[in-house]
Amino acid sequence: MSIRKIMSQSLTTIKMDDSLGHIQKLFNHSPFHHLLVVSNQKLVGIISDRDLFKALSPNLGTGHENTKDLACLRKKAHQIMARHPITLLASDKVQEAIKIFNAHSISCIPITDKEGKPIGMLSWRDILRCIEK
Repeated sequence: MSIRKIMSQSLTTIKMDDSLGHIQKLFNHSPFHHLLVVSNQKLVGIISDRDLFKALSPNLGTGHENTKDLACLRKKAHQIMARHPITLLASDKVQEAIKIFNAHSISCIPITDKEGKPIGMLSWRDILRCIEK
């Protein structure tokens, strides 16, 4: 079975210079756990909600918050993104994705066209949903 049949086509992309404050708002108001970072419409990185959590001060939103804590919200996406993410094409087989999930500690794989433009996302949960049917 090809990845195209089970991948999510609902994507949210950000730019390399988007602030962590903006990224935090996107994660807080959306059900997804990964953002694709694009430059000139091509995939250059990925940020997970865990990456953001690690980059933010634990004092944000508390009585101990100070200007240094707030400054972390001005950091840029390119400062915390994972560069050169593993990708697949929509025409690739699900078995190839399974091999990648088993070999690497990742929870999703961006799906791109041949030019590197993101067109979908595949998570291990997408594969489990497919198997369950």
